Amino acid sequence: MFAFRLISYLPLWSLYIVSDCFFLIAYHLVGYRKKVVWTNLKNAFPEKSDQELKKIMREFYRNLTDSFAETIKLMTMGKAEIERRFQLENMDLLRTLLADEQVIVGLTAHFFNWEGHPLSVRALVDERIEIVYQKVTNPFFEQLMKTIRNRFGGYLVEKSNFQRHFLKHRQHPRLIGLAADQRPNREDQRYHAKFMHRETGFFEGAEKLAKRFELTVIFAEVHKLKRGHYKFTYRFVAEPPHDPREHSITDQFIALTEKNIREEPALYLWSHNRWKNS
Repeated sequence: MFAFRLISYLPLWSLYIVSDCFFLIAYHLVGYRKKVVWTNLKNAFPEKSDQELKKIMREFYRNLTDSFAETIKLMTMGKAEIERRFQLENMDLLRTLLADEQVIVGLTAHFFNWEGHPLSVRALVDERIEIVYQKVTNPFFEQLMKTIRNRFGGYLVEKSNFQRHFLKHRQHPRLIGLAADQRPNREDQRYHAKFMHRETGFFEGAEKLAKRFELTVIFAEVHKLKRGHYKFTYRFVAEPPHDPREHSITDQFIALTEKNIREEPALYLWSHNRWKNS
């Protein structure tokens, strides 16, 4: 852990040199999950030529290796640099809801750099951010990610403990951040919908939570401005009284995520075998 912290004090441009080396290894030499990435892109964008898909794939691997460098840098990155690199738009929406003492469900997907997003909100806007996360099996990397994610306050709640934690703290106003595009296990799947031209299973925990406890739902749209610089824009999704139709919130999340992917295809996590159990 000490070694990673020392490395994080290096300027980001120097960490990008290491990222460039990892890119050459992952993309050109090892071909890290290239078959999965290519299959996902081919199915997601049937209208694009192989040349266009190869360009997206190359940019994706650049973003993937850059995200490792950026995440390590987040261990020690100061608020001034965070503000310069992570632009937050339409934050008045979040401020107003928190000022109104509400519990908000914040939905997002796995776009780079998803580690910098909640950290920038905590550092620059409000520390009342609760992130629901999947525990990492390796103890060292679990502790490393906790060290990064716990900066500037807020809460981390492991997915398996979330229901009990929420019921205990349901009256505390905060933003609950969920990456709602994760792949459910086959036995957990409750809803299937078309997503990027493929039948896809989705968790509906966020929708059930919002409707049961009458919570407002927002979505974070992600764009990359240039290397190491991102823009996160908050979009309103739903508020009580909610649409009583089943899947209404999940369907809006799917549509917003697809729109974001089509605008920034290389930012999405294509190396994840999202459709394995679909």
